Amino acid sequence: MARGIGIGDVVAITATVRRRVADDRISVSIPSYNFPHSNVDSKSKVKRGQQIELAGEITRIDEEGGKVTIDMGPLVTVDIDKVRLVEKYRPPKRKKPLRYIVA
Repeated sequence: MARGIGIGDVVAITATVRRRVADDRISVSIPSYNFPHSNVDSKSKVKRGQQIELAGEITRIDEEGGKVTIDMGPLVTVDIDKVRLVEKYRPPKRKKPLRYIVA
């Protein structure tokens, strides 16, 4: 099980291109995800069989089953060992401290 991965972290998955569906969409195969996934790809000209990296934010972690749910447009649930940490979630910092008004 991967350590240091939490909710809100940005992770990447390496997927294989299955085919080009339209000029701006491709169909990819994601490891441990048993459904085809379609992705927008209008800029690059990837071919069938090439590897492509898909990134998304973790929304749910199932520690017992070793699965994570990633938001990549639709929610995708994959094994936790198939993801790679790209960016750790950092909560926003306050610019000013809170002020209490005493009446």
